[in-house]
Amino acid sequence: MTLDGKTALVTGGAQGIGKGIALRLAKDGANIALVDMKADKLAAVKGEIEALGRKACVFSADVSKREEVYAAVDHAEAQLGGFDVMVNNAGIAQVKPLADVTQEDLDRIFRINVNGVLWGIQAAAAKFKARGQKGKIVSASSIAGHEGFAMLGVYSATKFAVRALTQAAAKEYASAGITVNAYCPGVVGTDMWVEIDERFAEITGAPKGATYKKYVEGIALGRAETPDDVAALVAFLASDDSGYITGQAILTDGGMVYR
Repeated sequence: MTLDGKTALVTGGAQGIGKGIALRLAKDGANIALVDMKADKLAAVKGEIEALGRKACVFSADVSKREEVYAAVDHAEAQLGGFDVMVNNAGIAQVKPLADVTQEDLDRIFRINVNGVLWGIQAAAAKFKARGQKGKIVSASSIAGHEGFAMLGVYSATKFAVRALTQAAAKEYASAGITVNAYCPGVVGTDMWVEIDERFAEITGAPKGATYKKYVEGIALGRAETPDDVAALVAFLASDDSGYITGQAILTDGGMVYR
């Protein structure tokens, strides 16, 4: 696989899975536009990408705001001279029993996890069409987009929604040569899972680390996932090698959920 000469934008690129994706795409030859709200961490990742011999730029944006996502795409094109791949990676988790979910909880997670993906799809597709070219859109779903999990019910709902948007967008944009796919990680050893584990501990009384351990023990391949594991799939979906794949939400979980 190669992404030589391509420009890819990664939302949530300052840490965790997003950082792993950005570095992998850079290693495969792409120039990277990093979008996040963590300016200090963005600068550090930009430096790592430039150390690989690639160009990089950073843009601070809240993906829940449509105009900021469009501005991020315009900035990527202006700074890096092209636009070929959109990775809608930014998202948040929410651990709470359904009975306790508030209107504010619901609004916040949907604004980021669902609205943010939709704005990214819209902005990328508009840019590809304006440039008269094909393009790749890759978004973050989850194993929780294939199976609802207790205490993660609303989070699961947002990830099911990403699958729906992916399928609809794939059908709407196929005639323009734009493919739209999603990746569905499982238990990844990042700060998000530290937060999930801590919230489970608060709600259920389980010791810290116990929930994470329980889920990892259920992985067929016997270990937690890494950002690099996720990034390998995203790199494939961003490359020409996946040119005949669209509308798919592919599980990359080491063997947890089977569909």
